[in-house]
Amino acid sequence: MSRKSFGELFANLDGPLLLPAAHDVVSARLIKNSGFPAILVSGFGVAGFQFGLPDLGLASFGEFANAARYIAEAVEGIPILMDADDGYGDVKNVTRTVRTYQAMGMSGVLLEDQVSPKKCGQTAHRKRILPAEEAAKKLTAAVQTRTSKDFFIVARTDSLGVEGLEAAIERGKRYVDQGVDALFIEAPRELDQLERIGRSFKGTPLFVPAAGNSPILPPRDYWEMGFSAILYPGTVMAAMIGGAEKMLAELATGSIAAANPSNPDFKRVTEIMGMPEWMTIEDRYENLG
Repeated sequence: MSRKSFGELFANLDGPLLLPAAHDVVSARLIKNSGFPAILVSGFGVAGFQFGLPDLGLASFGEFANAARYIAEAVEGIPILMDADDGYGDVKNVTRTVRTYQAMGMSGVLLEDQVSPKKCGQTAHRKRILPAEEAAKKLTAAVQTRTSKDFFIVARTDSLGVEGLEAAIERGKRYVDQGVDALFIEAPRELDQLERIGRSFKGTPLFVPAAGNSPILPPRDYWEMGFSAILYPGTVMAAMIGGAEKMLAELATGSIAAANPSNPDFKRVTEIMGMPEWMTIEDRYENLG
């Protein structure tokens, strides 16, 4: 089944695109089943849930690509944006990253301008960024590598917390000039920063994080400031961790049964795993031969 493109989504928005982040197949299916029109695959989430690692550049491209492949195969129809960190190296690595994710059926990538090893965007501790010229070359490589304009490229700059707002805006304009499809200025801390960013990029789809130390606002408020897409990179993961911790704490004291009535039942769990489809396949061939 072909996917709708991010370009199609952005061309028909009448409000902000909400992008909860998946970290594995189950979370991606839950997002799709809840009616969201697109999915972000978060590097923060994949590193944390798949490998038990913080988002500090500790996981490799191969590890992320393997996790992404399972999600791309299991979730059809809606576009999936892959967090590709810094592209895992220089222009050669960015070229390979774009080729790999496009070939596996991802709908686009998000590329940032940090120095490797990168850090979580909401972490200010010792975060370093590439010279603007070098970062721009990597984005040019990404744009020129894709074989279809439907493959959506989001440029992210982490320069706001390192060089300040004016420098971040200048970088953003330079990155847009490289032909990327959207821009993400990471980790704004104040409302006036959000407002200034929104005013500075008319006509360019802008992404904003509703996470960490950034202001958390109602979706429509971001839209009215000029932002087209709102990222929720840790929301699903935090809900899963919180729910599991609560259940395990209660179970450890014997205060709840193992089968908590507030949890989905066995039938619902197996539906999410795709069991009905596979049982139908088994039944179809049962009496052949």
